[in-house]
Amino acid sequence: MTHNHKGMQPIFNCNNMVDPIKKILLNHPKNAFFNQKKIDSEFKELNFFDAPDYNESLHEYEAFIDILKSHNIEMYFLDRKNTNTIDSIYAHDPFIISNDGAIICNMGKKNRVSEIENIKIFLKNNDIPILGEISAPGKLEGGDIVWIDKHNIAVGIGYRSNIEGAKQLGEILSGIVKNVISVPLPHWNGPSDCLHLMSNLSPIDSNLFLVYSRLLPVQFIQYLEESKIELIEVPFEEYETMACNVLAIAPREIIMLEGNPITKKLLEKQNVIVHTYKGSEISLKGSGGPTCLTKPLLRSLPSD
Repeated sequence: MTHNHKGMQPIFNCNNMVDPIKKILLNHPKNAFFNQKKIDSEFKELNFFDAPDYNESLHEYEAFIDILKSHNIEMYFLDRKNTNTIDSIYAHDPFIISNDGAIICNMGKKNRVSEIENIKIFLKNNDIPILGEISAPGKLEGGDIVWIDKHNIAVGIGYRSNIEGAKQLGEILSGIVKNVISVPLPHWNGPSDCLHLMSNLSPIDSNLFLVYSRLLPVQFIQYLEESKIELIEVPFEEYETMACNVLAIAPREIIMLEGNPITKKLLEKQNVIVHTYKGSEISLKGSGGPTCLTKPLLRSLPSD
C-alpha cells in the first residue's frame, strides 16, 4: 500500500488512542454551525441542552485548536456541506480509522447519516482507502469504539451502536483485530441522549485509562484490570461536565474541558500533562467533548 512507502509520511495509522497525534480531522463550527439561525432552528431536534452562541463558539474553537497547533499536529478540515446538521462539528463519529484504511459507520442517530457523503469525499481526496461500510441492520458510531490496544477493540452496545454493527466491524478488521469486545451500555437518559462508550472511558496511556465505572459493566471493568490497565475514577460530580471525555494527544498528555478540578488533580497525580479549554458552547451544550470534536488520522511513535 502506498502509504507505507519508506521515507513517505503516511497520512493514516491509528490502531490505538494514546500515541502522539500527527494528523487530525476536524469540522470547524463555521462549516458545522454556519450561523446563529441554523443553530437556533436545529438544536432542539438534535437534543442539544441549549443553543450554542455562534460567535462564542468560534472563540472557543480557535482556543481549542491552538492547543493542537502548539503540538505541531497537522489539521485537516471538512468542507462545508449544506445537508449537514450542527451535530457535524463532532467529526469523530461517522467513520473509524485503522492502519489499513477507513470503515464507514452507519450512524444510530438518523439526523447524522448525511455526514457520511462528506467523509467519503474527504477520504477519497486524501487517498485513504475505505475497507468497508457498516450496513443496516448494523449500527455503529465512532464514539462507541475504543482501541484497548493494537489487537483488541471495545464497542459500546447501546442506542447508537448494536451487536450487528460490532460483528460487521470485527469482520472488516479481521486481519488486524483479534478481539471485538462488546460492552453493553445502560439506558441512562434514554434513546435521545448521547451515551457513547467514550462518554465513560478514555485511554490516557497504554496502561492507564480514565473511567466512569458506574456506567460500565462489571465484566468489562474486570477485563481492563486483568489487562493490567490502571483505572482513574471520574467522580460523580464531574461526570455531567464531561470529565471522562478526554483526548490523549500523546501518552499521558491530554486535552480536557475546564471546570473539572478533581479529575484534573487525579490525572496530574499520575504525571499526566493536562491542557484545558473552555467548551460551554462547542462541547457542553451538544454533549461532545474533545474526543468527539476530533478524528485523529495518524498517531505514531516518537521514533517513527
